[in-house]
Amino acid sequence: MDATTKPLRIPPNMAVYAEEHNVFLIIQKMVQKLLIDRPEDPIQYMIDHLRKDNDDVPQIIVVGPPASGKHTIAKMLCKRMNATHLSPENMLSNDVSTLVEEARSYKDKGQGWVLEGFPRTRDQGLLLQMNGSSPNHFVVLEAPDIVLIERNMGKRVDPTTGEVYHTTFDWPDDPEVQKNLVEAEGISEEETGQKLLEYHRNVDGILRTFSKIHKKINADQPCMDVFSQVLTFVLTKPRSLAPHTPRVLLCGRPASGRSLQAALLAQKYNIVNISCGQLLKEVVADQTKLGQLIEPYIENEQQVPDNLVLRALTDRLSRLECSTRGWVLYGFPRDLEQASLLNDAGFIPNRVFFLDIPDDVAVERLSLRMTDPVSGERYHSLYKPAPRVEVHNRLQRDPKDAEETVQARLDMYHANAEELEEFYQDVIHVNADQDPYTVFEFIESCIVNPLPKSLPGDSPSP
Repeated sequence: MDATTKPLRIPPNMAVYAEEHNVFLIIQKMVQKLLIDRPEDPIQYMIDHLRKDNDDVPQIIVVGPPASGKHTIAKMLCKRMNATHLSPENMLSNDVSTLVEEARSYKDKGQGWVLEGFPRTRDQGLLLQMNGSSPNHFVVLEAPDIVLIERNMGKRVDPTTGEVYHTTFDWPDDPEVQKNLVEAEGISEEETGQKLLEYHRNVDGILRTFSKIHKKINADQPCMDVFSQVLTFVLTKPRSLAPHTPRVLLCGRPASGRSLQAALLAQKYNIVNISCGQLLKEVVADQTKLGQLIEPYIENEQQVPDNLVLRALTDRLSRLECSTRGWVLYGFPRDLEQASLLNDAGFIPNRVFFLDIPDDVAVERLSLRMTDPVSGERYHSLYKPAPRVEVHNRLQRDPKDAEETVQARLDMYHANAEELEEFYQDVIHVNADQDPYTVFEFIESCIVNPLPKSLPGDSPSP
């Protein structure tokens, strides 16, 4: 293709391929590793790095004050993520550098690790970073000191297995295990207070060292609640500097607010706002050959055939501004067949949102709205009544907003929604029955942040 021929077009499958295979992210991570390790042969180093394919293995640190549950949470994470448990206590050597090298060796082998209770000082944290063993996620467990002192007093240890139990919160069922338990060292109130003082003295410096990747979790709640929050955090992918072009698809019931959310996204992020219905009207207005084929269907209020709709969408989505800035689309696809056509044409969204509202809310939003034929202003009997009697008297209701018509549109949506969800798999459901700007904030957060990774054995996200 002649690159100078206008209109310039970028094949849509280029961006899809780059995202599917994490091309930009791979390059970014290789450059980071090169700057850290500075090998004599950079080319061979990068080849070896790609062969290892270990960029996505878990690298997690769990820290917190005494009795905050670090050991329990770290063990649960290791079991859930098939990672190796590391801690200063289970190393044969007391040399800090040995622990750092151990963490790096597991990553080089393609095995993930969860490091418990380390670093304990800012200097140790810097040593981790300089060695290239910096974590991807840094979990900080927190609880009031009085709660931690009470917890620590009840800690018991099995000297055979090293497992930690508690007289109140985690007492073993096996009588034989109960007999073997001994009181942990250094759990008196005075010793615990000294450890807490030491932790509080160093924690701020540690968090500054890992300022972009740490998250504080309230540990003063049931263990499974703490673990659920920690797991959600460690499954989130860190933000990347790699290029990201939004390709957003908004699905939902009639009156779920798709047009408003699309307009807000387009305004804030300068992406192209594409309403399928509006696009078809614009094609007709341009009096192109395609527009002449579509015009009879629009005039007779009939559904435009899928092949004509796809031709219009292909022309619009292939333009340079859509390829470089990104797009937000709604109104198409409405069923599985349309979704397959869009996918086969190479236009694959990287975020699919379903805006959810109850059916009765959709009926209420549409059946009670009216338009002023003089000003074009839209009103609603409940949420935005006409300001004056004369305005109210001239309001007109669109026949398409009749309750029976709205219910028929809802039935059609329900008939196809499940198949659409299965087709796109990683869809994101949004509660659209709330303030529209609250809805927008949630959608926005899902676009600017990477989608959370899934673990082996996990079912696809609903």
